[in-house]
Amino acid sequence: MNELFPDHPDAQRQRPLAARMRPQSIDEVVGQAHIISEGKLLRRAIEADRLDSLILYGPPGCGKTTLAEVIAKSTRREFERASGILGNVAGLRKILEAARQRRLREGRETVLFIDEIHRFNKSQQDTLLPYVEEGDVTLIGATTHNPFFFVNSPLVSRSRVFQLEPVPEADLITLMQRALTDPRGLSDINAEVDDEALAHLASVCEGDARKVLNALEIAVMTTAPSDDGIIRVHRSEAEESIQKKAVVYDKDEDEHYDTISAFIKSVRGSDPDAAIYWLAKMLVAGEDPRFIARRLIILASEDIGNADPRGLTLAVSTLQAVEFIGMPEAKLTLSQTTTYLATAPKSNSATTAIFEAMKDVESGKVLPVPKHLRDGHYAGAKKLGHTGYQYAHDGEHHFVDQEYAPTDKNYYKPGSLGYEKTIRERLKFWDNLREHPRNHENQS
Repeated sequence: MNELFPDHPDAQRQRPLAARMRPQSIDEVVGQAHIISEGKLLRRAIEADRLDSLILYGPPGCGKTTLAEVIAKSTRREFERASGILGNVAGLRKILEAARQRRLREGRETVLFIDEIHRFNKSQQDTLLPYVEEGDVTLIGATTHNPFFFVNSPLVSRSRVFQLEPVPEADLITLMQRALTDPRGLSDINAEVDDEALAHLASVCEGDARKVLNALEIAVMTTAPSDDGIIRVHRSEAEESIQKKAVVYDKDEDEHYDTISAFIKSVRGSDPDAAIYWLAKMLVAGEDPRFIARRLIILASEDIGNADPRGLTLAVSTLQAVEFIGMPEAKLTLSQTTTYLATAPKSNSATTAIFEAMKDVESGKVLPVPKHLRDGHYAGAKKLGHTGYQYAHDGEHHFVDQEYAPTDKNYYKPGSLGYEKTIRERLKFWDNLREHPRNHENQS
């Protein structure tokens, strides 16, 4: 404490709730059970103070800096900090040289935490490398960007990467309940926050612990006390505090399934406006965009199929894009794909084909492989009669009339829309070359 200018008694109270509630030990950390629950590698390393260089990768408010703070409190090593936003090569080199001298002269190790390490340019990241290699510092880098793309490969290869996930809603509610009773938080304020309000804040804050605590503080501090002196926060106050209305959408319950059902049926029914509305409802309500993308992939095969084969390619690319860029930008990609699939020509012929064929196989109609199609590349194949196959490319039009399955049943009956019209014409052309033509007309 500075004796000439001592901290004001209210200085701590003036800090944001999220800062005041930052965990003091690993047991207070919420979320990230996959890496810090009992017995997990990172927890064991923190408790034993046996950390190697590591990179913490995850979305805002998931606990990257919190874990660094926990490490700072638990380690017996010197703990230094730097920022990817404010740092420069000269300042970074000063910290690194001091760490090297500390190790050589005093035998003391140094942990260097760099927040937003992805903002360091290549020169700054290269500066770190020799000090990490020599063991002068144990690096802890925090980043919201995929380190395999935004951090130099040599640094990544010398570090253990831990991917942090958004804090689950149940854990966010636990965190808010703790803040209401903890002396560091709002325990000196006579406040009651009902379950609906807590659930709304946890839902709309999308796994961000910092955001949810600050929203809770605004809700409590801006709500007038009742006549009995108690501040009561309901969902309406919670909505106002974060400027986001609650959307009726209970994940894993009826509204969830009803909305995704309406979304898929709207795309299948070629109504892009309805599809976009249901997409917007899901996104505003906090639905996992990866779930939506996966359903679009299924729809692209089930309801569009070969009428527009590009639909499946676009849907798969959408899932990759959603994984890579995340929200909120992923909504643009989801909107593009939704409107494309909704306006694409539709066909379920390929879907019907596989269902009918599997039904025949499962009912016992298992056909033998014709001998001329069996493997003929091993010694003795000819003695078994595995001969007679005609190479399709040797025939005119790269087509040979031969039996490929001992059945006359047509499973695939392409429709007349989109690219399937081309497929129908091609099949008719081949049928005209056959001695016994097959009927591929869509009879459904």
